[in-house]
Amino acid sequence: MRLQGKVIIITGSTTGIGKAIAIRCVAEGASVVLHGLEQPLGEQVLAQIGKDKASLLIEDITADGAPQRLVDRAVQAFGKLDAVVNNAGMVVSSNIHTTDLAFFRKVIEVNTIAPFALIKAALPFLRKTHGCVLNIGSVNAYSGEPNLLPYSVSKGALMTMTRNLGDTLHREEGIRVNQINPGWVLTETEVVRKHEQGLPKDWYKDLPAMYAPSGRILAPADESGPVSGQVVDVEQHPFIGRNPPKSP
Repeated sequence: MRLQGKVIIITGSTTGIGKAIAIRCVAEGASVVLHGLEQPLGEQVLAQIGKDKASLLIEDITADGAPQRLVDRAVQAFGKLDAVVNNAGMVVSSNIHTTDLAFFRKVIEVNTIAPFALIKAALPFLRKTHGCVLNIGSVNAYSGEPNLLPYSVSKGALMTMTRNLGDTLHREEGIRVNQINPGWVLTETEVVRKHEQGLPKDWYKDLPAMYAPSGRILAPADESGPVSGQVVDVEQHPFIGRNPPKSP
């Protein structure tokens, strides 16, 4: 098992992509700290995984001290911390006309600042284990859809942070930081969100070929699924925005 003995914090892991990541990590031998906003959903995932392999913290990730409490829970429950998966996020529709400053700040707080805060809180323990961070971004980080303005900006900022910290922390601390940018994923939240926007309840069963050439979109548990035509850069440093090494 690839993750035997590892301890991993996964934010936003009571539903969707985070839940799928947590289940897979445990299947690969890890112990996980689950996190989310809904106690009943969290308890369901905890029961599915088993309390011997998981601990649950229900709290808003932007609450004062929440990142530190997640780190403390991991260390108290399992004795160390090997990795952080920043998955929790606000996926919300709005454009320049419907976005006020308070709303914009909230999205940035959840999707960009909270991951930064959790990485910072986890650093002392990731340093000991030469651990790693995985940020869950979005293809919208590159420009975004017209009605996903704050969300897209927040994921673009997250991607820049990933490249910056991935270079700095790997070289200086031995901690790897990477990001994946999923496209359209059929999470429970997305099913409801699209229905609320006027689509039928089973909208995902008949998608235009323009959006789903294979006949379906990604599922949270897919390792690759219908993905095609993508290039992943396999390198130790980012090609864009590399930080120069410190002078001796």
